[in-house]
Amino acid sequence: MPTYKPSLSFGSLPDADLVEFTDTIITKMTGNPAFTTPAVPLPALTTKKMEFLDSIVAASQGGLGFTAAKDAERDALLPLLRTQASYVQTVSNDDAAVILSSGFGVNSTNRTSAPLAKPSIDVIENNASTQLLVKVTTIPNARAYEVRINSGDGKWVNAGVFTKSRYILLENLTPGSTYTIQVRAIGGKTGYSDWSDPVSHMSL
Repeated sequence: MPTYKPSLSFGSLPDADLVEFTDTIITKMTGNPAFTTPAVPLPALTTKKMEFLDSIVAASQGGLGFTAAKDAERDALLPLLRTQASYVQTVSNDDAAVILSSGFGVNSTNRTSAPLAKPSIDVIENNASTQLLVKVTTIPNARAYEVRINSGDGKWVNAGVFTKSRYILLENLTPGSTYTIQVRAIGGKTGYSDWSDPVSHMSL
């Protein structure tokens, strides 16, 4: 029986990505019935995230002092995220779906191949005219992510295979058209995960 636990790989994320990851944790745990008493209260985590973000902005102006302050804020944020991950592990009772619902990724102690979890689309942004930027949950053991889109005519069209779950850029779209998007992970025992729940967004 595999044992699942929250991934701690966020510790190696670049500064801007760590801010985004923390935002995801806050958003997904807010109102989540599985996590009613977080070890780190979400307002406190939000405050620390904002302090880190402010330090990143200050450090971008240059100066060793600002950089050192930014690094100190990062070092203060990471233990809070690790504490939150430990809480999620305790509450989840080894349920991978519950862990993923918190925003954390999942690691498994099981070394055998297993079917891939179904990804979920976290956000779709208008990156530029005719472009949509899709960000999905990172699925353990996935080698890539396949995307399909539907522009309202009932036909699904393959939109490509991408290796980065947090940067799926769909291009050459029609301005003013609304696209329904689904993503599935590639890899694992079955080759493909189930398709994600569909999410719609208008291209500008």
